[in-house]
Amino acid sequence: MMSGPLEGVRVLDLTTMVAGPVAAMMLGDQGADVIKVESPADDLMRRFAFGRNGMSASFLSCNRNKRSLAIDMKSAEGLEIVKKLIATADVLMHNFRPGAAERLGVGEEAVRASRPDIIYVSISGFGESGPYANQRAYDPVIQALSGLAEIQRDRDTGRPRMVRTIIADYTTALTAAQAITAALFAKQRTGVGQHVRIAMLDSMIAYLWPEAMPSLTFVGEEQDPSDGEVGPDLIFATQDRYITAGALSDDEWAGMCRALNREDLINDPRFKTARDRAINAVERREIITAELEKWTAQEILARLLANDVPSAPALSRFDLLSDPQVKANQILEIHESSEVGKVRQPRPGARFDRTPSTVRILAPALGSDNQSILRELGYSAKEIERLKLNRVLHNG
Repeated sequence: MMSGPLEGVRVLDLTTMVAGPVAAMMLGDQGADVIKVESPADDLMRRFAFGRNGMSASFLSCNRNKRSLAIDMKSAEGLEIVKKLIATADVLMHNFRPGAAERLGVGEEAVRASRPDIIYVSISGFGESGPYANQRAYDPVIQALSGLAEIQRDRDTGRPRMVRTIIADYTTALTAAQAITAALFAKQRTGVGQHVRIAMLDSMIAYLWPEAMPSLTFVGEEQDPSDGEVGPDLIFATQDRYITAGALSDDEWAGMCRALNREDLINDPRFKTARDRAINAVERREIITAELEKWTAQEILARLLANDVPSAPALSRFDLLSDPQVKANQILEIHESSEVGKVRQPRPGARFDRTPSTVRILAPALGSDNQSILRELGYSAKEIERLKLNRVLHNG
């Protein structure tokens, strides 16, 4: 059995923050040898918010299955080491703003001089051209520009609202990880590497389009989506807690009506078909809301389940630790390292039956693998010590 579907692939991860590191982590989860190349100043996420022994929980959860090389790339010797690493790599990833990679000596042309067939990946906020190209981009900026904040707007005031997770970062990470594996597959068939460009704005709009932009899809028949009703949040109050329940098909609608003891609504002309229910969505939701408030969560969820209606309690994050389905799927695992002790991590989402993806190592301390990586490149212990003394290498 192999250790992972990407075993034998080496990735140089020069990215920081979230989108790039998570994409690289996904490749690491699937067996790639990911080397996180960091400056002596380290990745800001290392020290972000809640942490232990100098490593934040966020950094820990974005950088497992990686080795760390902390190096001054602005020094001649540091850049030379990175070039030697590039010659051994299949993928190089960065999220520098336009022009920064070239100034550091790791632009595409320079990198291909060391490894002509490399998959060169540049992640940006807005792309490499256009009026926003040189601006800084964080997740809230992309939520605002992609239309997501408008989609989430307050039903009563119309005020745009953010999704309270960094969804644009994670959407970009998924896009990048999938694109990199596709580029590796193409290279296996053709022998040719390529430049993969990924913009957060592009990724987010592509993600939102199928469900959120139908009124902009047919050319010549565009309508302003904001003129329509704000979509339902499908969170309802019962007597003791919040739940979600949704009925899209006619069978599900009939099941919900039976669960609520409102069989009279099944053939109500306002709600008879999916189109009828969409046209009369406000009235339908008002009725469902009032009916659900008559039940405890346990009672109504049992009835909804018995009638095959998709439904669930709205769990708190703490509830995840004891949820029976989370336990049955063995989603959450306990791992331990000398740097941070015992930590909880979700297993990789995809399960391969022959080439498993696993959490092999937790996120590395800054520069923890300097010595082993340089030895692989042929540096002696004496040379490594000199590089440390000259501050080309850095340990946290």
